[in-house]
Amino acid sequence: MEVNKKVKKKTLYGYQEEDLNKIFTQLDELPEGTNILYQLPTGGGKTVVFSEITRRFIEQTGKKVMVLTHRIELSKQTSKMLKGFGVANKVINSEVKELYDQDDYMCFVAMVETLNNRLQEEKVKINNIGLVIIDEAHYNSFRKLFKYFDKSTILGVTATPLSSNIKLPMKDNYKHLIIGESIQSLIDKNFLAKANLYNYDVSLRTLKLGINGDYTVKSSDEFYSAHSMLGKLLTAYEEIAKGTKTLIFNNGINTSLYVYETFKKAGYNVRHLDNKNTATERKEILEWFAETPDAILTSVSILTTGFDEPTVESIILNRATRSLTLYFQMIGRGSRVLPNKNEFNVIDMGNNIARFGPWDAPVDWQEIFLFPDFYLENIKNDEEIERDFVYEMPDELRAKFSNSDNITFDVKEEYKKIFAQGKKSKLVLEKSIEQHAQICVENSEDVFDARILAKELKDEIQYRVKQYSYCIMNNTKNYKEWLEEDYERKLRSSISKMFAAKM
Repeated sequence: MEVNKKVKKKTLYGYQEEDLNKIFTQLDELPEGTNILYQLPTGGGKTVVFSEITRRFIEQTGKKVMVLTHRIELSKQTSKMLKGFGVANKVINSEVKELYDQDDYMCFVAMVETLNNRLQEEKVKINNIGLVIIDEAHYNSFRKLFKYFDKSTILGVTATPLSSNIKLPMKDNYKHLIIGESIQSLIDKNFLAKANLYNYDVSLRTLKLGINGDYTVKSSDEFYSAHSMLGKLLTAYEEIAKGTKTLIFNNGINTSLYVYETFKKAGYNVRHLDNKNTATERKEILEWFAETPDAILTSVSILTTGFDEPTVESIILNRATRSLTLYFQMIGRGSRVLPNKNEFNVIDMGNNIARFGPWDAPVDWQEIFLFPDFYLENIKNDEEIERDFVYEMPDELRAKFSNSDNITFDVKEEYKKIFAQGKKSKLVLEKSIEQHAQICVENSEDVFDARILAKELKDEIQYRVKQYSYCIMNNTKNYKEWLEEDYERKLRSSISKMFAAKM
């Protein structure tokens, strides 16, 4: 009777109960040994759902359940949750060499590598496993275990049913996908916090893609450790997240250390964490982070899974990724709801929102599951993303042009007009130069002041030239550099002529 009392303590939400019924319908209808996949967003309570599945499955079939995880923290959390549902379980970790007491348990929680080693050594053979549950099923490390459980039903659980390896699609291992509640629906029902999304346009041309299809750590480190990017990051934090508990994700340890130094120098309460920290250091840093209201924690992707700190108020993606899974995992770290927290900030420094769409936008998971190649091939590339950038003059620079009412010039619109009139495209740049010269003259005492002011327009000139080169479809680096130099020379000349005309 003790078991039932414990079970009653844990109640499932309506959407979890619905998903559970869908899963059991599939388990009943599909032949034994069919693999199915269940998708539910980070923060939706996947562990709760599969703990209740475990309890019911054992109760209904009398067969055993094996739960597989890929991280030691996840094993511990899962074991604890299962106990909360009244399911006694044994964790198979590196200390467990043989299983003499396997008949005492109906449920086992194992790390992939450990279990694989034990099964290969033939030290462990677990009888009567009817269901294998795989947490974070998009990782490919689990595939090597499938052969040992070919008679069991496998239930993969993930927030993103997209394999971490393009060559090994999930549909090869799973026959059916069950889709849970959407992020937007969980926000509407107050199960997830609403994300306030902010993105800073960043030109990522120097980043290189590695063989795994994502940006390399080396090229990311070089780019994000640059003085200009560190300055941009600090400004973004001060504009949006200042004083909030903030988690910063980086793609390299060097970047994270530079971020740490930058924020420390600026007088902020910051710590750095990476996989080289010992378990004791990690525990101490995470406790500090939990207890400190304005804490800033800069890290490398080690806090994307199995880390739960509901008090996080701001997430900064100080990296670019082409992994949809990583994108959702990083933002998901801030999405937990608390009595005094129903929203959080996301600051994107890697064009990730432009690449994948807003975090809470609808996603057709069924299509991604069935046609992953098509999805991956159509992820926006950096050049496409940059075409939509809009240059905004910084406030302090805008103040230097206070005598001018209009400081904007739309290259694309101007090009359309000139193209429609059948005139030469270079007229666009001539008009742009004239407008720039005009505002420099309007805000200067003499020709020398105006030329100094013109030098401060370098970023905007670069942006206008880039827009122009997209319009005429000549986007080579050398051509753009030549155009910029030519533009700056003509701008100086135009300023001189305007002052001469004034005199």
